[in-house]
Amino acid sequence: MDKELETYYNNFFDLFRNEGWKQLHTELVNNINVINNVNLTKDEQDLFFRKGQLAVIANFVNLEETINSAYREIIESNEDA
Repeated sequence: MDKELETYYNNFFDLFRNEGWKQLHTELVNNINVINNVNLTKDEQDLFFRKGQLAVIANFVNLEETINSAYREIIESNEDA
């Protein structure tokens, strides 16, 4: 793994250890529960807006696992080489 890619992943790993990240993650998960309630949806446009919100929030909520998975793949592919 080159130095630039190593720095990229290390920066994310530092972020994920931060209490601020954990707080943000908790807030986003709580927001999912509110936004995902169809009873609060006013109309079709609001439904699509909520769908977009959920997609963006899901990217953040799943970011740590996405980064960890990508890192593991790189490490495993380097071991196989």
